[in-house]
Amino acid sequence: MISMNEIFAAAQNHENWIIEKRRFLHRIPELGYELPKTSAYVREQLSALGIKFRYPVARSGIVAEIGHEGPCVALRADMDALPIVEEADVDFRSEHPGRMHACGHDCHTAMLLGAAKILKESEAKLPGRVKLVFQPAEEGGGGAAMMVEEGALQDPPVQKIFGIHVWPQLATGEIGGKEGTFLAASGAFRLMIKGKAGHGAYPHQCRDPIAATAQIITAIQTLVSREADPVEPRVVSVTMVHAGTAFNVIPGSVEIGGTIRAMSTAEVQKIRISLERLAKGIASALQCEAEMVTYEGAFDYPPTFNDAETWNLTQEVGKDLLSSDRVHTIPSVMGAEDFSFYAKDVPACFIALGIRNEAIGAVYDVHHGCFKVDESALKIGTAMHVGFAVRALTQLQN
Repeated sequence: MISMNEIFAAAQNHENWIIEKRRFLHRIPELGYELPKTSAYVREQLSALGIKFRYPVARSGIVAEIGHEGPCVALRADMDALPIVEEADVDFRSEHPGRMHACGHDCHTAMLLGAAKILKESEAKLPGRVKLVFQPAEEGGGGAAMMVEEGALQDPPVQKIFGIHVWPQLATGEIGGKEGTFLAASGAFRLMIKGKAGHGAYPHQCRDPIAATAQIITAIQTLVSREADPVEPRVVSVTMVHAGTAFNVIPGSVEIGGTIRAMSTAEVQKIRISLERLAKGIASALQCEAEMVTYEGAFDYPPTFNDAETWNLTQEVGKDLLSSDRVHTIPSVMGAEDFSFYAKDVPACFIALGIRNEAIGAVYDVHHGCFKVDESALKIGTAMHVGFAVRALTQLQN
C-alpha cells in the first residue's frame, strides 16, 4: 500500500503539473452543462494518463476508474464556472468575457486530475477501485443529481465518496469540516408583482408594483426574525430586482428573485410557502397581485451531510499528511453544495481546503470578481484526495 509520506511526496513532485492544469482551466470558464472545452480537456488528460472513463454522463460529465476488483470509493470535482467578470490580477485571466472561475472549480478539477495521476502511478498498490467523478452544473444546475441518476455511483457501487472545496476563510495548509450537516439546504425563489402601468406624473391612475415590491422586500426579513425559531439558522436574501424602462413610467410589473437557506429541504419549502403568502397579502393591500413562479431548471439542494465514520477517516488523513493543529472542526455554513446529492445515497465527507494568503491578495470570498487562490494549496488538496481513497479502500477491504 502507498504510504501517506509517499502520497505527499508525489503531490509535491507533480505540483507544477497540477498548477499548469489549473491555469489552463481558469482561462476557459464555461457555465452549467455546456462545458465543451473543459470536458474535452479533462478527457484529454485522462487519456494521456491511460485512464479509462465513461462519457458523457449528465451531458458533459465524466466518470473515470482506476484500480482493481474490490471495494470502490469515489472522489468528486465540479467543473463549471460563474457568470462573473474577472477582476483578479493574475496572468491567466479568463478569456471568456463575463465568465470566471470565481468559486475555485478549476482548482477542484486540477486537484482531481493530480490525484488521478498519482493513483494511476500507484495502481498496482491499490486495494480496490477509485472512481473519479468530474461533474458539470454545480452552480445552480444540480449536476450531481443528474450524475447520480445516470449511474455515477453504480457499476460498481460506490461505498464512500469524498469532495473538497477551496476555502478563503482558512489559511493555506489548513483543512476543516465537521460531522453532520456541514452546508445548508438551499432553494431559489422568483416573484412576479403585477400592477397597472401608467405615467409617473399620475400615480393615482396606476397600481404601482414598485411600491408594493418595496414593502414586500422589507417584510421578507420578518420570515426569519418573526416566523422562525431563532436558534435554527435560516437566510432569505433578495438578490435580483428587475423593473421599469423609463424614468417617467410606472411599470406594469416587477420581478424579484433570491435564495433561501436552511438546515433542511423541508424548511426551505416551508419558507417559500410563507414568502408567497406574505407577498400576495401585501400586493393585494396595494391593489396589485403577486405570484410565485419557478426558474427553469431550478430545484432545491438538500443539506450536505458528513457521515461520522467518513469524517473521522478524513481527519486521520489530514493529521497524517499535515499535522493535528492544521485540521479544524468548523461550524456549519449557509452556503450550499450539490455534493449533497451524492451524500444522500452513500456515506460521504465534504471538506474545506484553506487557500487564504494575505501576502498575495488571496483574501476575497468565492463568487467575487477578485477571487484569487494560493496555488501552493493545490498539492495539499491533491494529496488529500489520494489519501482519502487509499485509507478508505484499506478500511473497507479489512
